[in-house]
Amino acid sequence: MDTLIAYIDDGEHASQLLLPMRAARAADAPATQWILVACPPRMTRRVSQWVSHANREHWRARWADKVLGPLVQELRGQGDQVSWQLAQQPLAALTQSLRQQHPTARVLDARRPKLGVDLAPVSADQPASHDARWSVPGAVVGLGAALLLAAD
Repeated sequence: MDTLIAYIDDGEHASQLLLPMRAARAADAPATQWILVACPPRMTRRVSQWVSHANREHWRARWADKVLGPLVQELRGQGDQVSWQLAQQPLAALTQSLRQQHPTARVLDARRPKLGVDLAPVSADQPASHDARWSVPGAVVGLGAALLLAAD
């Protein structure tokens, strides 16, 4: 059985990446075991000082259920085994512990890239990207140049 660990922060983006992989698999291939790791957005410091830890964890669980629910149903409908969990620790450490449980598992980073935000690497092998901090100023400079060209 093929085991895939997928890190997800947006259900629609992840379904665009994962479902074609599932569809491309041969019809006689064995079922896939999916381990989906939900990466909910961080709460701001101001919100977290007014909300209790239990309420934050409850919100994270509801968020994960809402985001992963349709994807889990789609994968199970195709005969695959699906389990999911919340990311409670740094992603590299979580990947290491999941790989100890599932040594042959492949790791997929299905998180949506965000403009101006460096996403944490999901494993020690994955290099951290540091080019996102220049994407916002670069986009502003490019937009300014386009406006100057359009004005002429």
